[in-house]
Amino acid sequence: MNVLIVEDEQTLSREIGIYLAKENFTCDIARTKREASEKIYVNNYDFILLDLGLPDGDGLSLIEEAKNAEKEASFIVLTARGATGDKIAGLNLGADDYLAKPFSLPELHSRMQAITRRRHGLKKNTISFYGLVMDIQNRTVSCGDKEVALTKKEFDILHYLLLNKNRVLTRLQLTEHIWGNILEDDYDSNYMDVHIKNLRKKLSAFAETDWLETVRGIGYKVTLK
Repeated sequence: MNVLIVEDEQTLSREIGIYLAKENFTCDIARTKREASEKIYVNNYDFILLDLGLPDGDGLSLIEEAKNAEKEASFIVLTARGATGDKIAGLNLGADDYLAKPFSLPELHSRMQAITRRRHGLKKNTISFYGLVMDIQNRTVSCGDKEVALTKKEFDILHYLLLNKNRVLTRLQLTEHIWGNILEDDYDSNYMDVHIKNLRKKLSAFAETDWLETVRGIGYKVTLK
């Protein structure tokens, strides 16, 4: 998943980026409101971690800006401010959560996981599909007591498709989600096709894979009832 960290404190933004990278997130960092606004306009993020006290303005307006641009990112406000009014203002504008500094990085990660579950209607950290079970926390896919040997990227692709079940995702959407922001001119759709082919091959040893559909000329779709 792609994350934008909007934080002017360099040590903190770096620590968050390193921690989330270890948890398989792809992170960008913006240290000013202007820089964040440019990144939000150009790129698509799953999460935006937002400090309110930026050197060139209040970060709250970035929430409204993203919503007006129909961006689907989930916002978590990170701030040292303790005023109840700031918390209420952020939540009223559409923020998904609020975490006061100082905070623990594992708690931040847990809140991000909880938001993902709520957003996609999951009650726990597992997804069951066609005799297979994906354990999101431990990053495994298994059939009974046998584990499907997926690479990191294969797991991430399948996870994203399952979260967006019954929805067609373009090759570009999948590529941006897994590898981060890319220049469209440099995009090679065959790269994603190869990963999907390998994913189907591995899964087919345990279950039928006709639910993983290729939508000709567009991308892919997981069909779940």
